Amino acid sequence: MTNRERPGSASFDLASLTIDAASPEPRYRQIVAQLRAAIDAGTLVPGTRLPPTRALAASLDISRITAVAAYEQLIAEGYLVGQVGAGTRVADVPPRPLASSRARPDGSEPPPPLAPFGAALAATPLALPLDHGPPRLFRPNVPDLRLFPGRLWARLLARQLRDGDLGLLGYGDPAGLPALRAAVAQYLTTFRGVRCTPEQVLITGGSQGAIALLAQALLAPGDTVWMEHPGYPDTTALLRASEVQLAAVPVDDDGLQVEVGEALAPYARLAYVTPGHQMPTGVPLSQKRGRALLTWAERAEAWVVEDDYDGEYRYDGPPRPALQRLDQSGRVLYLGTFSKTLAPALRLGYLVVPPSLIEPLTRAQTLLVRQLPTLEQAALAAFIAEGHLARHIRRTREQYARRRAALVAAINAVFGKRVTIGGSVGGLHLVVWLATSVSLERIVDATRAAGIELRTTAEYATEGAVRPGLLLGFALAEPDELRGGVEKLRAAIDHLL
Repeated sequence: MTNRERPGSASFDLASLTIDAASPEPRYRQIVAQLRAAIDAGTLVPGTRLPPTRALAASLDISRITAVAAYEQLIAEGYLVGQVGAGTRVADVPPRPLASSRARPDGSEPPPPLAPFGAALAATPLALPLDHGPPRLFRPNVPDLRLFPGRLWARLLARQLRDGDLGLLGYGDPAGLPALRAAVAQYLTTFRGVRCTPEQVLITGGSQGAIALLAQALLAPGDTVWMEHPGYPDTTALLRASEVQLAAVPVDDDGLQVEVGEALAPYARLAYVTPGHQMPTGVPLSQKRGRALLTWAERAEAWVVEDDYDGEYRYDGPPRPALQRLDQSGRVLYLGTFSKTLAPALRLGYLVVPPSLIEPLTRAQTLLVRQLPTLEQAALAAFIAEGHLARHIRRTREQYARRRAALVAAINAVFGKRVTIGGSVGGLHLVVWLATSVSLERIVDATRAAGIELRTTAEYATEGAVRPGLLLGFALAEPDELRGGVEKLRAAIDHLL
């Protein structure tokens, strides 16, 4: 990398950046330390333009998310500035080294403003943009909120207040309202094949709240975690911020390649998997792979986190039984959410854990969040116990199956053999694998103006490149809208060829 903006300035060779894969220091922090040192030493002078994150990632053989995290950290510290269209440059007045600018009178260093975990969270970019604003065509992994039973939900909430149970307005059980834990246990036993008692159920702040709880309670910096590649970016980002080492285990048509995981990290502390409908490819974990995963977990004394984020939605038969049902050694931690079946705004999910973890995780949740909104828990408990949830899932499953079939038919009619539709017949999105050299980013940019909101498989990469594909959500639109969107997508791709 050569500074061409400032005559006579020093040059900086990108090849001088190195990554030590064996170091417990997260990779983005290794990049931050080297770039910060180069700026402090004057090797990188103000105004120097840094390479795009994609170029940096390719040069160091890391994920783009890691490169973005490094730049964001240095921007937050004032070393770099980023401008749309102008790239990322060294700040005109970078901060001076801490030793000379912040030393105390006795020569000691003051503590940094954030602890390591807080700094890591602040510097970790969101891999996917938050789904703010009105829903747009093809937005994946969100339910159609027009199908939410709003009037019924309002009556159930009002009933909790009208019945005069003042205990619902006070402090409650940090593990969750007992009535909701019992309702969730009954529902999971009946409809998902999960083996559990109400005491094994912890109510959480959605699936992300469950993952955060497990990361803080079970993982230490330097621990190794198997992460699907490609995999769920929010989990990847949270684990990176927790300073654990990620073993990117590839996914094929049978799901997680367990034998590769064993070769990469035979004694990993935990494996995070989405076996029912892999995120984002949609493939289910085969029974053979599932049993191999459980055998490894028992041998390595590792935990398996089974994220069953949309297991209720399968359109060619009954939902697949949970992996947890096969677990004989108490290694599977099963989690789910009501964000896909009801509404994301509820922020209610659940964890099913072995008896040995009930007390420590309840204590951890007590200190971290104290409790979740009790009125909403009471309304949800009634919603499940009175059969409304089962009826709502049947109704929405019928609607989503009809929309998915329309989208598949439209893709086949419009694209033919130019694309391949991937994944199982389930979930709220499908994957279109492309047989074209057109950049995924260019396709996303070209369709945005047409009101289409696409996700790409590249956004789900855990480490390195993944097969190019597009995620198309079908839950939000009627068949005619989906067919029109496919026509717009083809026009955008044809224009780029």
